[in-house]
Amino acid sequence: MKRPNVLAIHSIDHFALEVPDLAEGRRFYETFGLDVRDEDGGLALYTHGHPHRWARLFKAPTKRLHYISFGIFAEDEAAFAVHLAAHGVKRIAPPAGADATGVWFEGFDGLPLNIRVAPKVTPDTKSPFECVSAGDGESAAVFNSVAPKTRPRHLSHFAIFTSDVIAATAWYENVLGLRLADGNGAVVAFLHGAHGSDHHLLALVASSHRGLHHCSWDVGSVQEIGLGSAQMLRAGYKKGWGVGRHVLGANYFYYATDPWGSHAEYSADIDYIPATCEWPANANHDPADSFYLWGPDLPEGFIDNFELAEA
Repeated sequence: MKRPNVLAIHSIDHFALEVPDLAEGRRFYETFGLDVRDEDGGLALYTHGHPHRWARLFKAPTKRLHYISFGIFAEDEAAFAVHLAAHGVKRIAPPAGADATGVWFEGFDGLPLNIRVAPKVTPDTKSPFECVSAGDGESAAVFNSVAPKTRPRHLSHFAIFTSDVIAATAWYENVLGLRLADGNGAVVAFLHGAHGSDHHLLALVASSHRGLHHCSWDVGSVQEIGLGSAQMLRAGYKKGWGVGRHVLGANYFYYATDPWGSHAEYSADIDYIPATCEWPANANHDPADSFYLWGPDLPEGFIDNFELAEA
């Protein structure tokens, strides 16, 4: 899948976090259902049965979004180098622990960003979604003793805090070719990939400074979301939000809060925007339509940015 004559990133190749306790990071993401591996002096996050590395964790004094790396098509590499120069982006050295592949540059809010030639790991079609119901005279009981563990299939999207949602939206559109799907003015914006992606590949959330709000992981049913919430709660991760359903993107969700105040989301049945679709973008949805259709009340602090601002 590729939109003709459009220069744009096609995927989030991976993201990197700094955390104060790698052992706790391992426990949280393994409980969440990811395949956590020791790799290159830190941890790497995979989904079970999938070869792609979706994220890296490094040890540091405090939790911080370290960088985001985006994938591009090989045939766009030269054009992207010219494009970045034309937009005056500042080239930087790779952040600590990152490899030198591709082009490293300073993004909006000073966030280190990278583009590299990489396989397209954003889906090319809407992810399968199951809703199984028993018929007359049949039992649908799933006993706790044999309940399956939720294991996400792939990274769906990534949500970051930004100091200016409107300006950041324009930056990501102009520099990386992302496209607005929906939003609520200066509060939140949802950006999709031009070459086909879920309703949002990147979400921008208003704050005083940059940071991670959540990483979102695709699962195949509401049942898997519920089972995932149970496995997190039973392991002692009591903070979270859901189960519920969003309006924009329409996905079912449960957010598990990590030990440092950001979140990992189980997401199912999110809208999909193919490369052939001209989505009717709306940047000014009513606030009541910008968050959730149903679910429990929003917990205190859910949209707070607990990362320290850069000095």
